[in-house]
Amino acid sequence: MTDAAQIRIVIVDDQAMLRGAIAALLELEGDLAVVGVAGDGEEAVRVVAESTPDVCLMDIQMPGMDGIAATRAVRAASPGTRVLIVTTFARPGYLRAALDAGASGFVVKDAPAEQLAEAVRRVHAGLRVVDPALAEASLFEGANPLSEREQQVLRLAADGRSAAAIAAEVFLSAGTVRNNLSAAIGKVGASNRAQAVRIAQDKGWI
Repeated sequence: MTDAAQIRIVIVDDQAMLRGAIAALLELEGDLAVVGVAGDGEEAVRVVAESTPDVCLMDIQMPGMDGIAATRAVRAASPGTRVLIVTTFARPGYLRAALDAGASGFVVKDAPAEQLAEAVRRVHAGLRVVDPALAEASLFEGANPLSEREQQVLRLAADGRSAAAIAAEVFLSAGTVRNNLSAAIGKVGASNRAQAVRIAQDKGWI
């Protein structure tokens, strides 16, 4: 049973060992209590809905529902729960997408344990916490120039699928898919599809 004064936390990460490590470190803090864990976005929504924690620590890249979509769903399921993104991928595009989805903070996994604990406390207090270097990079990178459809087809193109294969999956014509790929290539300043995928991934746009 947790003390009423403790900040109740749910940890979401697809790596069980990392979930355990973060939980162990945070439990060393007298005012923090881990009340649940989840390995993917769908499970995160269920766990948060059941436990209504004060803060949810959310990874971004997970199988199925990613951390951005899960943040949006968690906030809808438990409006009183604040989401703190904790990820390996310090990309400006992810920061913007996470904040747009309702996250209250964004820190990287290599931050010291005491810094993570303090970030949890600040987010719980209603403050916004963002890694300073990432915030600066986001300011200079600008917003994601890709439309939702362009992001979708570029993600599917990342594993080498043809326009026809992508078209079959998203229920569009092959010509429409090619047009979206062409637009995406132009918007990110790439010379071909593979380069566009790399640029968009590096910036966290897909």
